Amino acid sequence: MADIWNGFKDIILQVLVFFYKGVGDYGIAIVLLTIAMRIILTPLMWKQTKSMIELQRVQPKIKALQEKHKNDKEKQQEELMKFYQENKVNPFGGCLPLILQMPIFIALYGVLGGKATDAGPTFAKYLMTLAPAARQAAKHFWVILPDLTTMPQAVWKAAAATGGTGGALLAVLPYAIFVALFGVSTWLPQYLMTKDPTQRRTGAYMAVFMLWIGWISPAGVLVYWVTSSIWQVAQQIVTQRILARSEGE
Repeated sequence: MADIWNGFKDIILQVLVFFYKGVGDYGIAIVLLTIAMRIILTPLMWKQTKSMIELQRVQPKIKALQEKHKNDKEKQQEELMKFYQENKVNPFGGCLPLILQMPIFIALYGVLGGKATDAGPTFAKYLMTLAPAARQAAKHFWVILPDLTTMPQAVWKAAAATGGTGGALLAVLPYAIFVALFGVSTWLPQYLMTKDPTQRRTGAYMAVFMLWIGWISPAGVLVYWVTSSIWQVAQQIVTQRILARSEGE
């Protein structure tokens, strides 16, 4: 299993290197990796997005069934499953985008956050193959992020130790912006997809939790997630408009 996982991580690393050789910037390479993965997953994601939209449309009927059988949970579940099958909707469709992204997210976390002494492929090992002058430059994301391999938390601690709170705030600012985007990009797709207050509240709680995850994640992982979420939101909007037009015809 470890060999399979390390093989997957190596694929992620090699794709990054491939894109980097074309654009000369690892941040942009991560963006291109994200776009490539989203294009590959588009047929499946399209189907699931459509299912989620259809689920929201029949939500009043689902609530009516739940209310009708509120005193008989077994009957309620039976009727709900029957309703899902008849209307061809997947109640867990909203979880699929997150599930599909997690292996890439975790692999990228391991690649970018791993040390040169860690088992399996890491970005740090790859950097050791470069000339010393090229190593630091290879960590940059254009002029936005100085180091894609470091965590915002580590930037804060290092800057606070040498420059105090003021210096730490200045140093961590570009990373903090991506942490905030990380949280927003977790919340926004869920908010746009449903009007149900409970589901929106759950999405908000998840977004707050993701702020902490982003704070302790390599900056390159944040670039991946934010790019992927922007793609997801755009895909949801396009899917909703296409379905609305098809129904209007």
